[in-house]
Amino acid sequence: MSQWIPLCPLNDILPGSGVCGLIGEHHVAVFRPHADEQLFAISNIDPFAQASVLSRGLIAEHQGDLWVASPLKKQHFRLHDGLCMEDETRSVTHYDVRVRDGMVHVKA
Repeated sequence: MSQWIPLCPLNDILPGSGVCGLIGEHHVAVFRPHADEQLFAISNIDPFAQASVLSRGLIAEHQGDLWVASPLKKQHFRLHDGLCMEDETRSVTHYDVRVRDGMVHVKA
């Protein structure tokens, strides 16, 4: 059974950045590319480095999609589904995310 878990206030995520949070035992990176309420959530674990770092990566646009570049090994992960640009076999988990009453919720 999945449920919406509150993570943090929307204002805690600066536009153009990401934050990391725990949803159960899962490290989740939530990104806010723009000043609006559009958010994306993927696993925070870089599958190449086995480190919880993706929330600190740089957000970039490529061919109309938003991606985050890992700060360690520089692979790119598409924000809307977690696909790895360089190696589809090493993609990361994507999570549904929403904002309700100014609070960010992630679906576990």
